[in-house]
Amino acid sequence: MAQRYVRVKTNQEQVYYGLLQLDRSVGVFNAPPWLGGQLTDIDLKPDTYSLLAPCAPSKIVAVGKNYLKHAVEMGTPVPREPLLFLKPPTTIIADEEAIKYPKQSIRVDYEGELALIIGGLAKGEALRARCKDLSPELARQVIWGYTIANDVTARDLQKKDGQWTRAKGFDTFCPLGPWIVRELASEAQLKTFLNENDTPSQSASISEMVFPPEVLVSYISQIMTLNPGDVILTGTPEGIGSLSIGDRVTVEIEGIGSLSNYVTA
Repeated sequence: MAQRYVRVKTNQEQVYYGLLQLDRSVGVFNAPPWLGGQLTDIDLKPDTYSLLAPCAPSKIVAVGKNYLKHAVEMGTPVPREPLLFLKPPTTIIADEEAIKYPKQSIRVDYEGELALIIGGLAKGEALRARCKDLSPELARQVIWGYTIANDVTARDLQKKDGQWTRAKGFDTFCPLGPWIVRELASEAQLKTFLNENDTPSQSASISEMVFPPEVLVSYISQIMTLNPGDVILTGTPEGIGSLSIGDRVTVEIEGIGSLSNYVTA
């Protein structure tokens, strides 16, 4: 099993980055691992902490219509360049936390996605902390790890507003986690399940992306500086659908695990 990098809050409200062990204990780092954090002597027992979202980014950069079949189901062509939008960090929630259905909307959709975690570039003995104007080759080097995301969207507001800030930006609209892995197979399968249905609503290989991860990171870095710990959402495949209060949505990515959240008023 791949090493699982987590962010936790102890029963005493202390927040740590750490490495999740098979017995669910957590070895604590002295800094975020993408900033060179090292394991300490602190070991948290399973009943002494709760899992948080695995990072606290300065920004979340998301990509729209990055799977051909999803663009088709939206009735639009595939963009010639990556279609970008931002989600505020306040949208992030952890595995098993509640997606809150906003009173302003009557159509809220799930969108299961692969998320990239940005690290830094090794430059001699130092770490180049910020990433700007990267080639695809260098962009590949700054992808520190991978996790699961759900780009929750108020679809009716997206259509009404003509731009996506409100529809994508409600608090709780970016479930993220439960942990980060360093490596991921290029053919890993992404699946989204709703409630107790054994048949996935979404099912695709991440290799079906129109613009692969290193192209996305390179493109974004030409526009804005990427900081270690930033998150990039790589787009959702076809099969998006609506959520209702009381629903439970689970996004699975082969080689990472699963991210589950329930919907409340």
